[in-house]
Amino acid sequence: MAQSVGIKDVARVAGVSVGTVSNVINRPDSVGPDTRARVLSVIDRLGYVRSESARQLRAGRSRIMGLLVLDMGNPFFVDVARGAERAAREAGLGVMVCNSAQSPGEEAEYLSLFAEQRVRGVLLTPADATGRNIGAFRRHGIPFVLVDRVAEGTTECSVSVDDVAGGALAAQHLIDAGHRSIAYVSGPPGFNQVRDRRTGALTALAEAGLGPDALRELPTERLDVAAGRDAGARLLGLSRRPTAVFCANDLLALGVLQSLFAAGVAVPDDLALVGYDDIEFAAAAAVPLTSVRQPAATMGALAAGLLLEETGAGGDPAAHEHRRVVLQPELVVRRSSLSAR
Repeated sequence: MAQSVGIKDVARVAGVSVGTVSNVINRPDSVGPDTRARVLSVIDRLGYVRSESARQLRAGRSRIMGLLVLDMGNPFFVDVARGAERAAREAGLGVMVCNSAQSPGEEAEYLSLFAEQRVRGVLLTPADATGRNIGAFRRHGIPFVLVDRVAEGTTECSVSVDDVAGGALAAQHLIDAGHRSIAYVSGPPGFNQVRDRRTGALTALAEAGLGPDALRELPTERLDVAAGRDAGARLLGLSRRPTAVFCANDLLALGVLQSLFAAGVAVPDDLALVGYDDIEFAAAAAVPLTSVRQPAATMGALAAGLLLEETGAGGDPAAHEHRRVVLQPELVVRRSSLSAR
């Protein structure tokens, strides 16, 4: 295995001191042009790359922001990451993106990694419903902002969408289309987003004079396509099948759609279907999917902006005030829910 080239190697080959090499890298105007050219030539020939992490540790200021999301296989979080990366880059920072895979254990490991790397701050969509991972991470004194989650019971910043309103939008749309029995493919019950979207749907049903039994919940262990296919199979096995399905995210909805299609159940004529997030694949599905849109890239950018402000990269940290930003969702209607009843 090739050994890495250090600053001492550059100094030895160039015939100068380590301090001179450091000046060429960090304060080039302080070095004469001939010496500077000789050192740069050696740097290029040896392939020397300075240790940015070591420099940052000496300065006590990392140029890396951590981003830990539930599932990088979900295009929603890809868009969150894109918005955060754009805001960070404009401030001269990079983003280390990690995927907890909806696992509290993996989340804890990545938060420990962020602490070890002394990142400037962290954007976090929690996988641990108990809050223990956040509590442990808080002891390191590294600022963090919650994304797609309201900072309940904490003083930290958060950027989220009003999921109660989003659930109500989905259910009201189905009620207006004449549906009186709706299945809710929900996902893990420990996630606040799942509970809030259910609360919104129940609120819309109650306002329409329908009881909670009008919403048949089908929980899943994960929020992905495979879990949606499993939920679709269970839905097809119900003795009294609802006429519409509301899914806690679009990946679940796409999985349900696959199960229904394989069983010869027509969407929307036999079953109407609504998802949540409005990922790019929603409009491109075999039956274009009605979905509740979340402004994912905007969420990422706003969360990164709050973190940059708190850490001094985007303003005066002394003037920073923790705040909760709650954005509004939007219903995007497509063919999957447009059956005539």
